Amino acid sequence: MHIELKRGSSTKLYMQIALTIADRIRSGLIEPGTRLPSVRKLTADLGVSLVTVTKAYAELEAIQLVRCSQGKGCYVRGTEPSGQMSREAVAHSKMSIRGSGVSLNWQMTLVDYLPRAQLWRHFDASPQVRYELHMSAIQPELLPTRDIINSAYHLSSEHAERMAAYGSFQGDWELRQTFATHFASRGMQVTPERMLITSGAQQGIDLVARTFIGPGDVVYMEAPTYTGAIDVFTSRGAKIITVPVDNEGMRIDLLTRLCDTYPPKLIYTIPTYHNPTGVTMSAQRRAQLLNIAQSYHCLILEDDPFADLYFREPPPASIKSMDRAGHVVYIKSFSKVLSPGCRVACAIADGSVLTRLVAAKSTADLGSPLLTQKALQAYIQEQYDTYVYQLREELYSRLCAASEVLEQCATKEMQWRLPEGGLNLWLELQGNMDMHELHRQSLAAGVSFLPGSACYVAESDTTSLRICFTVTSSEALKQGLRILCTVIEKVSSKQSGATADRLPLI
Repeated sequence: MHIELKRGSSTKLYMQIALTIADRIRSGLIEPGTRLPSVRKLTADLGVSLVTVTKAYAELEAIQLVRCSQGKGCYVRGTEPSGQMSREAVAHSKMSIRGSGVSLNWQMTLVDYLPRAQLWRHFDASPQVRYELHMSAIQPELLPTRDIINSAYHLSSEHAERMAAYGSFQGDWELRQTFATHFASRGMQVTPERMLITSGAQQGIDLVARTFIGPGDVVYMEAPTYTGAIDVFTSRGAKIITVPVDNEGMRIDLLTRLCDTYPPKLIYTIPTYHNPTGVTMSAQRRAQLLNIAQSYHCLILEDDPFADLYFREPPPASIKSMDRAGHVVYIKSFSKVLSPGCRVACAIADGSVLTRLVAAKSTADLGSPLLTQKALQAYIQEQYDTYVYQLREELYSRLCAASEVLEQCATKEMQWRLPEGGLNLWLELQGNMDMHELHRQSLAAGVSFLPGSACYVAESDTTSLRICFTVTSSEALKQGLRILCTVIEKVSSKQSGATADRLPLI
């Protein structure tokens, strides 16, 4: 395995090794039962001392990720339930190869450069889960799937010639024109020439990272933040520095102080209905963030999947709408709101930044599929505004349903803030809640949630979790939340009892 050691870092080398291996284990990249490289081999591979590697393995054993035995080596322990791996990976891991005499153990000698992949690990739920609240998505029945399918069928059957040619690397021209009209109605003047169509926001983030971020480049991110973005920037070897959020978004005062010591190459932010916390960055902080980018000649990557999903008033204007010097790359996803299967998003950038992103896109996939672009273009042009107006009302009713249950059933340890839009609720649990045990028992009870630790750059002891209140029906949402509250109370009571048992007698 490849471990990038930063020898000038304040983090000791043995901790860098332990954290990297821990991330790979928690991401499912190293499976339970796998034997880790011997101390001597890893010492030789990394050019460090035997003591350094020994201390790293001892740290992994202390947090119960590996089991070490004298003379036998260190093996990965069973980690989270298999439901936290993708269904395909679980099926693959259960394939019987003994009968064929084939061994895949040699594959562990292949060096890879994936230090973390939490998004993949937390995507699918276990088959035993009845209430899937971990996925940030909209209930399929609320999406205009049938209309989009009909549009795709019409295009493929009556305009077959369109499917017989490559589309533009930059994206379908008609779709970009439709997006320009869409953004203009929301206060952002942009031309089709300044847009790049990507296969979802995730590809947009990846293109920006692969184009502009290399090992050691400083990237600032909110803490917590979107799991998929952490995976991308970590894979690039970036020096990631996190800035906490409050009820107005990223703490710009802290960011300003940090930038004096560590000048940024890029600042990644989700300013509107932030994922996972749901908070919205104030207009004042958006302007301050842009000023920082101008001062340090760096990029802001503004990720905006939820701006159309407001419940009362529209959110503040995007940071990109204030950008006059090309510091902001704005990514707007339409996947979650319209069709996750179509994977369509739009990146807006200026000058050579856009040119380089288009070049990166061309080497990645030669352009996004034309059929899905054409199918969504017709729908967005003719029906999107009416659809999203009705969708907002329905999603707000789900939020009210979630709030009602939490007010009735939440324990005193639970705290939350209702978002002004978006899909997610961030719950914070007071005290020293054992989140691994809570997650295990919640899955066993049939309810999934996203552990807050997945939303931090390094594994965190945070006692927080994210639930999505839009991914299922109102009744299923309420029942799932009731069960979750019961499990939280059970784990909390058990832990309190165990703590009390350990108190000294007076």
